[in-house]
Amino acid sequence: MSYVTTQDGSQIFYKDWGPAGGAPVLLSHGWPLNSDAWEATASFLAGHGYRAIAHDRRGHGKSTQTWTGNEMDTYADDLNAVLTTLDVTGVTLVGHSTGGGEIVRYVARHGSARVAKMILVSAVPPFMLRTEDNPAGLPIDVFDGIRAGEAANRSQLYRDFADGPFFGHNRTGTVPQGTRDAFWLQGLAAGTHNTYECIAAFSATDFREDLTRVDVPTLIIQGDDDQIVPFDLSGKLSVQLIPDAELIVYEGGAHGLPDTERERLHSDILSFIST
Repeated sequence: MSYVTTQDGSQIFYKDWGPAGGAPVLLSHGWPLNSDAWEATASFLAGHGYRAIAHDRRGHGKSTQTWTGNEMDTYADDLNAVLTTLDVTGVTLVGHSTGGGEIVRYVARHGSARVAKMILVSAVPPFMLRTEDNPAGLPIDVFDGIRAGEAANRSQLYRDFADGPFFGHNRTGTVPQGTRDAFWLQGLAAGTHNTYECIAAFSATDFREDLTRVDVPTLIIQGDDDQIVPFDLSGKLSVQLIPDAELIVYEGGAHGLPDTERERLHSDILSFIST
């Protein structure tokens, strides 16, 4: 298996698919998942001649379950270690949900010298938590409830997310059992301490200033029925903060677009990165 070692000695697992000389695309996953969540997209991109790289965030999947560093600055530094170690340049960064925050923080923290484009999919920026200067955000009770579920019975918590709002199964009742089981299984592959601390990372990190520093072509994709990261708090605002960003709204789309809108998402990604 392939790993990159970070500055604190953590091992970050990654997949590197497709032709070595293909234009690189790095895929960053959501909470509490891992790089397996992007397998269909990575396979699609590799099949179209791109080099598809997907890593497991620290504490998730096959990466080291560290006790510390479960926050956005370290996630961004880990991503920098992956790109630097693999000497990746001209990359398109694609981030789903928490992964969207990771790639935005990476550009704000490390610059865009290695980056050609960016795609945010159902991403957590600009800022999810309600504060005095972000009154439209979600109340902390929402995230405390997730933390309580993580602490009490995380297996059930992940079942509830998969069977309910993550894929919009509570709306349609049509999301396949296998898709929902994959979410549950990936969640349990992560460390409970890591996923617990990651809740604060995705909910309480303020990316508003970070978004203004993005200086590469950016595509924002989100469903307007996202029950995890509400569209009005995310894509609708991010497109106003990133210079010259493009927004595509999936009518009725849920949060888990890499699964629920796979063919359309693949088409939109391919169209954006090939022009």
